[in-house]
Amino acid sequence: MFDLDRFVQECTAALDETAPEIAVREIVAAAVSDPSALMRAIGEPERGGVFTLHHSERLTVLNLVWGPGMDLMPHDHRMWASIGIYTGRECNVFWRRGADGLERMGGKELGERDAAWLGATAIHSVTNPLNRLTGALHVYGGDFFGTARSEWDPETLEEAPYDVVKLRRLFDEGNDRLAAMEQA
Repeated sequence: MFDLDRFVQECTAALDETAPEIAVREIVAAAVSDPSALMRAIGEPERGGVFTLHHSERLTVLNLVWGPGMDLMPHDHRMWASIGIYTGRECNVFWRRGADGLERMGGKELGERDAAWLGATAIHSVTNPLNRLTGALHVYGGDFFGTARSEWDPETLEEAPYDVVKLRRLFDEGNDRLAAMEQA
């Protein structure tokens, strides 16, 4: 049975390990290995959004729910992250800074019960390829909301400061698509 308080305690304790990002990835993998138990504890996704489960200077835990067909532009976190999918699918494209700007490096698709970690310098874009919500448990090794980040225009790949207003709009658009699908 998933217990959010115990999960946060385990992740916080892992911060003092030699490789905290790997230790937290294992904790996240265990949490998403039983999606039903996780959803009983945090709720089944009903709409897209960024839902804060825990926030401190050292650790941020989010329930991130991607709307149907949602695309998120390339962005960085400037801290390591562990991501586990408990329902749906998430397609990641990885990028790196190159001499001529942002360069595509490859990708990885995560499905239900999959977990992965991203290093502190990772840059990725994310797509929910499904016509339904995708739910993911995200754990960040730092203050996700207090750290300045970058995003890149998906067409020009020009770098800019991360735009939280744009992010909210993308989630609103995903929720509008979900509502239209439910009415059809």
